[in-house]
Amino acid sequence: MTIDQRAAVCVLGTGLIGGSLLRAAVAAGYEAFGYNRSDAGAESARRDGFDVTGELSAVLRRAAATDALVVLAVPMPAIEPILTEIAAHAPQCPLTDVVSIKGPVADAVRKQGIEANYVGGHPMAGTAESGWAATDPELFRDAVWAVGVDEGTRVEPWTRVVRLALDCGSVVVPVVAEEHDRAVARISHLPHVLAEALAAAGADGGALALGLAAGSFRDGTRVAGTAPDLVRAICEPNGAALGLVIDETIAALRTARESLRTDGTLGELVETGYRGRTAYEERQRWEITGVTPGVGDWLGELRRAGQRGGVLRSL
Repeated sequence: MTIDQRAAVCVLGTGLIGGSLLRAAVAAGYEAFGYNRSDAGAESARRDGFDVTGELSAVLRRAAATDALVVLAVPMPAIEPILTEIAAHAPQCPLTDVVSIKGPVADAVRKQGIEANYVGGHPMAGTAESGWAATDPELFRDAVWAVGVDEGTRVEPWTRVVRLALDCGSVVVPVVAEEHDRAVARISHLPHVLAEALAAAGADGGALALGLAAGSFRDGTRVAGTAPDLVRAICEPNGAALGLVIDETIAALRTARESLRTDGTLGELVETGYRGRTAYEERQRWEITGVTPGVGDWLGELRRAGQRGGVLRSL
């Protein structure tokens, strides 16, 4: 697709992820505009030359007039009221999101009756910073962007979401909502919980412990620097899947504790952790080819390819 053929993008929420997406889309040649609830945030974006306003209904009417791809980039607690406005002003627009869980967003979209044009999305990128000041057009470069292939997904909105992700520099992993949410509980939400616990344990050691802290403490607690309200908004809506993984982790720690008490060793925990880290470092991403969107069992083929580590690098 040429730059002239790229359809408009409307980003609702210009914090770290939404704002970075707006920057990346503009840099890739899209007509992109946005909305931010905070007047100060919208003004900051405008000062940097971006088309952002605090008038949601006006933005959505513009999206409807331009057939823009609407991107939900607000925290989960704000999703339902935003969707109500989308249903009122831009119900025919293709719709995606960048929220860290997919099942509850899809449920909220269905509740509004606008699921026909919805495709879930989740760029696996971010920092501990937040707000427009933290935005970066290169945030998604070489990142993984999960894109939904749930039953009923339509070709046209799916293609537009994938194309945007690719144009922002990401590779695309096709995934269904339930499997996505179980996976991110392990590799995104649990790390937030463990980072908080580790940071609290360090602080409980007082000035001496923090004075001795170095690389392992710094790296292990990096995401604990994220604003608490944002951590809650990211993790708590995925409570069922996260709770199961926390249970697994507590069981592993209890086993290690008992082994330490009994024979002075950490038991299998160190070996299994080492194998897990090695598997992460040695993971192989292979390019998905030979699947034509809209033809045959294309959604099933993409889902199975994503499960095996496949990624889309082009359309």
